[in-house]
Amino acid sequence: MNHPHAIKDSKTPMIRLVAWETTRRCNLSCKHCRASAEDHEYEGELSTDESKKLLKEISEVGKPIIILTGGEPLLRDDIFELAEYGDSLGLKMVMAPNGTLVTEENAKKMYASGIKRISISIDGSNEISHDEFRGMPGAFKGSMQGIENAKKAGIEFQINTTITKDNLDEIPDILNLAIELGAVAHHIFLLVPTGRGKYIAEKTIDAKTYEKTLNWFYDQRDKVPLQLKATCAPHYYRILRQRARKEGKEVDFNSFGLDAVTRGCLGGIGFCFISHTGQVQPCGFLELDCGNIKEKSFSEVWENSKIFNDLRDYDALKGKCGICSYNDVCGGCRARAYEATGNYMEEEPFCLYQPK
Repeated sequence: MNHPHAIKDSKTPMIRLVAWETTRRCNLSCKHCRASAEDHEYEGELSTDESKKLLKEISEVGKPIIILTGGEPLLRDDIFELAEYGDSLGLKMVMAPNGTLVTEENAKKMYASGIKRISISIDGSNEISHDEFRGMPGAFKGSMQGIENAKKAGIEFQINTTITKDNLDEIPDILNLAIELGAVAHHIFLLVPTGRGKYIAEKTIDAKTYEKTLNWFYDQRDKVPLQLKATCAPHYYRILRQRARKEGKEVDFNSFGLDAVTRGCLGGIGFCFISHTGQVQPCGFLELDCGNIKEKSFSEVWENSKIFNDLRDYDALKGKCGICSYNDVCGGCRARAYEATGNYMEEEPFCLYQPK
């Protein structure tokens, strides 16, 4: 039983979101970093001309949101030139800095170059826990100052939080902090143990806690004045529909906002990730080579990648994900499945739900 508006009904789905790792270089050493990023130059990063060619090719396929990410995107010298170029093409340019380099000057440059929103990751409700998670003393103060500088420049911001066993009890306080700071959204991410995150895999919350946490997150929707979104947590979209039916609510755009028009795992469906060397992947946590934009056009990769087309066939998923009536709105985390089994189409290993 699939959703009547399942994306698989369309031959090639619309591209809605692209995360582009503009550089792998970073000034922090976060415990969960998928890229194990360090503060040094990386070989093979796209040149300015290659980067503009990429943005041009994306704009010819659609007008998605482009997340300029890293590493730390502000360590790339031409980042504002690229943001301005993307904006001129009609792409919605946003940025994911860690906050510590969002100086007053950089914030003004962001605004001038057309950056519509930034996301700042806050993984602890206080200086001690955040700095410990981020691997740098002063990271919390730096992020708080960066947020203030962004606000002064007129740039809206959201708070992103990766949930682990260590900060699970702090999530309500982090949400309250996001409200106090004036964030427009709070996005939670469930840890995917790849990259440096493999070394803290034991910090991943179990399936039962996962379910409980997402139900708590659902309960906050009508209590807070900002947008809430769960990422790398595809079960949330199953829970949203289960809870809505139980409460007699219609899951539509008017009552559920963006939650109603998205799905769990978007990798290869409405979203893709592009690495610092131009490798196109379903997401940053699923490091599968779907094609390189140094060798192929973006449209060729987006439309013809075997991996992308596999992911678009929800009923081809293995195990209980394949027979689940929610596979078109959840889909399970393909990166967790791959990490656990070596097969990106296998069932999600952190799901309690048993399909009928």
